[in-house]
Amino acid sequence: MSKARSIPVSYLRPSYDVCVVGVETTIDIYRSIPRRADSFDVRGTSSLEVTIVYNPRAVSRPQKGEKWPLNKEIRVVVSPLKASAELNDSKVRVSYYASQGKEALGSSMLYLTNVGESVCLDVDIFRIGSVTRGVRGKEVWSWGRGGKGAILLVNCDRDRNTSGITDREDTGPPNAADVKDMSPMILTAEGPDEIFDDYKLLMKVSSSDAKRLRVYQKRRYEYIQVLGTHMHSYEVKRNNLDEITFYVEGLEFPDIDFSGLVYIDLLFQRGDDGSKILTEQVVFRVAPWIMTPNTQKPLEVYVCNVKTNAEFVKLLSNFVEKTRCPLTMVTQSENRGDQWIQDEMEFGYTEAPHKQFPVVLDSPRNRGLKNFPVSEVLGPDFGYVTREPDDSSTVNTLDSFGNLEVSPPVVVHGKAYPLGRILIGDGLNKSSMRMNQVLRDFLHAQQVQAPVLLFSTWLYVGHIDEFMSFVPAPNRKGFRLLLASPQACLDLFRKKQKEGHGDAVMFEGLDKVKYTINDILSSKILMDSSKLCQESIDLNRKIMKKDLGLSEEDIIDIPMLYKCDSDMENAESFFPNMVNMLVLGKQLGIPKPFGPKIYGRCCLEEKVRSLLEPLGLVCTFLDDYSSYHQYLGEVHCGTNVVRKPFSFKWWECII
Repeated sequence: MSKARSIPVSYLRPSYDVCVVGVETTIDIYRSIPRRADSFDVRGTSSLEVTIVYNPRAVSRPQKGEKWPLNKEIRVVVSPLKASAELNDSKVRVSYYASQGKEALGSSMLYLTNVGESVCLDVDIFRIGSVTRGVRGKEVWSWGRGGKGAILLVNCDRDRNTSGITDREDTGPPNAADVKDMSPMILTAEGPDEIFDDYKLLMKVSSSDAKRLRVYQKRRYEYIQVLGTHMHSYEVKRNNLDEITFYVEGLEFPDIDFSGLVYIDLLFQRGDDGSKILTEQVVFRVAPWIMTPNTQKPLEVYVCNVKTNAEFVKLLSNFVEKTRCPLTMVTQSENRGDQWIQDEMEFGYTEAPHKQFPVVLDSPRNRGLKNFPVSEVLGPDFGYVTREPDDSSTVNTLDSFGNLEVSPPVVVHGKAYPLGRILIGDGLNKSSMRMNQVLRDFLHAQQVQAPVLLFSTWLYVGHIDEFMSFVPAPNRKGFRLLLASPQACLDLFRKKQKEGHGDAVMFEGLDKVKYTINDILSSKILMDSSKLCQESIDLNRKIMKKDLGLSEEDIIDIPMLYKCDSDMENAESFFPNMVNMLVLGKQLGIPKPFGPKIYGRCCLEEKVRSLLEPLGLVCTFLDDYSSYHQYLGEVHCGTNVVRKPFSFKWWECII
């Protein structure tokens, strides 16, 4: 609301001004005083509350029949009680007296027009999906349950056109569907129509905020932009309307140089000298981009059709059918031979109280699937965002989104992360390789899923989905962390060797060199690789226990072996990596490991079933060897999933 104003009055001529209902205004009774006057009396009409404010240590309240002394420790404050029906229909009379005088030496008359208390901008301050009227404190935004402050969506879907750009990039007028993505804002200006002939209503935004929002007003059959981009100020033409609805569009997600807060100012001022009668400010927070973990319900599965994976796609189709989840096949003309759809994009969503829609984050890897997120995913109520470094030569394998995961909701040392925490593979000072700064800055700036760095550069491909995954579980936390474990695999093989199955063969049925359990356990390179890789996984285990608040009971070790190069670096999966799975509710699509068969059954599959099926999970092993594994990826790398957003509202987070 406005800062306190002071209106000067004169006994020589009447004064005219405007006040706002519910806003206190000081009357300057000392500017013009009749000669010999040393006391005063003040009266106001019933539409005004007139108050004498004084310092009791310097001034004594007059007795009945006495006047107030003219002492600058005394102030006259007027607060209008209701809006004027006519121009100048509220009056204040200040009468001046000499000592012991009963007749006034002169009087000052102030004629006021009271503009309604609701000369203001109103927004959805309580986050209920509709504008709340006449509430103060709209200039402050607070987190948590019971927090206040309006929310703005980045208008990053495509309702306006079919030209391959988002609505935020389109400078044309919005249509009715597009306006539904925007946040309503109502300007109310009650009072006699004549007052708005001499006084202006202005809305303003700063130059920095003008780049991050646009404001529209409906006129006849179209929506006209009035603020944003190059428009920093707008004089509202009231046209005898008490209420005018505007629509506010977000243009940018929070980022390293943008906290997410944008402000719109309302000024009610005189037209001749620009003196302000009222100023008010509303704040919006731009909604963040939010990732969804494996444990959220699947809504749609994506896979690429390429020349080498026809048999896998058949297996996947049968598996996905069990979940009654639609499967979208990305054609070869759309994927241009690039089957790694997990690496190309990450599905998330954005949400305001009035609207929610999925948003795909496009990676800067820019291979065959480069155009797919824009050409095929972006659309009505399906948004798009990307972050790319200025120098494309700096893009590396860690910028692919097999290296980007998010945990289910966790509590860490008493602090809740109800939307989970983003997990990013990194060199952790053991390697100079990192995810690009622009991506990391973007992910940190969303605030609600505070990222955690893991160590992934020990792997040849370097993605965290090569050693971890989350699955739903009926425990208190609602999930388990699956970690690849060379130690668990060697322990299993040693057990089988002791039971007399050392000659059991791996990779049976594949056109590949076969290994017995004895061969594996006697291989120096596999033993050395296992030791080094287990150390790297144990480091990640320690990080996740600390930063996700996990205990050993929350972690399940999945048997896995990796093979390093001759320098004991750049680890690759020795057999299809079972943690690199597709999680669709309780249905798990797991890479078929082709482990040693004992009594006709793969001992690796049997071990994993024994670990996961007691949790109510259903394990389906999919043969991805020739289609993905031999190209250094697995089921998770070759699929992607749109998942149901969290029921928890991000603005209720405690940041």
